[in-house]
Amino acid sequence: MKAISYSGYGGPDVLEYGELPDPKVGPDQVLVKVRAAAVNPVDWKCREGYLAPILDAVFPVIPGWDVSGVVVQPGASVTEFAVGDEVIGYVREDFLSRGTFAEYVAAPVRTLARKPLRLSFEEAAGLPLAGLTAYQVLRALEIGEGDTVLVNAAAGGVGSIAVQLAKNAGARVIGTASERNHGHVRSLGAEPVAYGEGLADRIRTLAPDGVDAAFDTIGGETLKVSADVLGPGGRLASIADAEVTSLGGRYVFVRPDAADLHTLGVLADEGVITVHVDRTFPLEQAAEAYRLNAEGRTRGKIVVTVDWDRPAVS
Repeated sequence: MKAISYSGYGGPDVLEYGELPDPKVGPDQVLVKVRAAAVNPVDWKCREGYLAPILDAVFPVIPGWDVSGVVVQPGASVTEFAVGDEVIGYVREDFLSRGTFAEYVAAPVRTLARKPLRLSFEEAAGLPLAGLTAYQVLRALEIGEGDTVLVNAAAGGVGSIAVQLAKNAGARVIGTASERNHGHVRSLGAEPVAYGEGLADRIRTLAPDGVDAAFDTIGGETLKVSADVLGPGGRLASIADAEVTSLGGRYVFVRPDAADLHTLGVLADEGVITVHVDRTFPLEQAAEAYRLNAEGRTRGKIVVTVDWDRPAVS
């Protein structure tokens, strides 16, 4: 199969496009013919070795955890999916090797759900990691009716879904974003505030008594601002900076969960969640997609698409 891979840690230049063996399908896996795979910041962090302390790499590594595609072969024990089923997945294992930037991926059934009918394959590929992250963080923050919630990077992949989920839960949402994305953030249902010096004061202008919960996606100074604008009893969570625990908050690392992913798919089909695809690239141009993602200025998701001319393996 054609795939993107890297044989050692490094920048985008270590990514290679070429032939690799078709994946073997374990008893609890299904072989998915990939239609699209979304790029996430964690992908380039893995490639550069930042996650080496917690995730071993078995080289060559095929990057990517997000996928949308079609089942072409169920494993021996699989009853959940059949040939022809359209699926989405957050295909993360506890090591790096068998990712989604390829024509095929052998995906554990615990990482999959049926693709929302309302979303295109490109949009659906952008839902799993970002959607699960937003969903699991908002659950940890116990977001509900009447809460005022701060979502950082509200125009990004995770932030944009977090805004929509929080609004659906009955919360008021304040979202940080660059000024060029303020219209987009408003369209999602949040009140936008600009990044930069004076951010805390701008948030306090909108929420003089502080926010009930803050969702940090950036870390560093942004995490400190998020903690500073909490009201009495406010809740704090971060996906970017483990220092959040020293501020009384929770650090959340998203985990695959088929039930949560199914729920997100239902919400997408109900129109509660939309996924904005900023740019698409063919598989052979994945390195350029990574470079763009690493700039951190994406509105929504960057997605890599896979040519379907090659016949399915049998």
